Amino acid sequence: MKIGIPKEISSGEGRVAVVPVMVSQLKRDEHEVFVETGAGIDSNFLDDEFKQAGAEIISDAKDLYQVAEAVIKFQAPEVHPQLKKHEIELLKDGTVLICSLPPQKHAELIPMLQKHKITTFAMEYLPRITKAQSMDVLSSMATAAGYKAVLIAADHLTKFFPLLMTAAGTIPPANVLILGAGVAGLQAIATAKRLGARVEAFDPRPVVKEQIESLGGTFVEMEMPEDAETTGGYAKQQSDEFLKKEQEAIGARLPKVDVVICTAQIFGKQAPLLVTDEMVKLMKPGSVIVDLAAAEGGNCELSEPNKVTEKYGVTVFGKVNLARELPTHASQMHSKNVTTLFKHAFQNGELDFEDEIVKNACITHNGEIINEMVKKNFS
Repeated sequence: MKIGIPKEISSGEGRVAVVPVMVSQLKRDEHEVFVETGAGIDSNFLDDEFKQAGAEIISDAKDLYQVAEAVIKFQAPEVHPQLKKHEIELLKDGTVLICSLPPQKHAELIPMLQKHKITTFAMEYLPRITKAQSMDVLSSMATAAGYKAVLIAADHLTKFFPLLMTAAGTIPPANVLILGAGVAGLQAIATAKRLGARVEAFDPRPVVKEQIESLGGTFVEMEMPEDAETTGGYAKQQSDEFLKKEQEAIGARLPKVDVVICTAQIFGKQAPLLVTDEMVKLMKPGSVIVDLAAAEGGNCELSEPNKVTEKYGVTVFGKVNLARELPTHASQMHSKNVTTLFKHAFQNGELDFEDEIVKNACITHNGEIINEMVKKNFS
């Protein structure tokens, strides 16, 4: 196939969907690879590296879209700022598109994808099964986000993270509370521990207690529901009554906490509100909250997407798509994930819709919606 790798056009996006080392692998499978000029420059992958890997560099995005039979990109398609045309409309009818396709953009994009008979694979919809672990871009980006969130907190906290024994006296370690123990939360625990902090973590799924403790964190205990997660391993949306109990358990710890890292999200739904305005008042002046769920409404009531809010002496960072602040390694991980999916889906030349990975990750094909979860929303 002729595979196109365009330069991302979303504001602030510096990652590239496929890096040179994976271009080499695609070339070994006898695919042709076309890369838009400067596609990898913001993540430190230069055009010359793509050339050396066997890619052809194309200077005009329109030309790239017209030559490609499959387009692999990071973000969901949008209106191209220079060409003044939507990326979906730049694609040839029947093209394969592999990218992010978050639920909040479905209403706008899926009818367009159907109209142009685009075969669309959305990285968010890969099933949580062992066979798909090497394709799991959500986990890859959550790893980057969890790591970076702790560094942001450490940079803005007016205290040391580790315990220090100095001639001027003993400096106690910072107290860090992680809300949510998915991939981002676990990486945040590990990073905060490496920096020497005292770490607690809260999650409504009792099954993660062992994982938290294995990283050196303390699991915040409370009465948990039996069905706290879906069969796919995601946290379930809980009742208002249970949410209130969660807030009470979290609030009891806030007076002693220096940093809160919020990572609790429910796929396709509003993030649970775990730290209210009144609860923020309980924290010490100079404390820091980094909220990775800001785009979905936030775990903290004061969070605003991509904004820094200060109230009651507490600084709240509403971080959206934090992984893009580590573009080199985020691109590297995404590249491995997405090319593994591409190879799996097209290993026999034709799509096998009986295959669990293809059946779940494919959103549209030949004008039809394939994914059952998405199809329900358009019925």
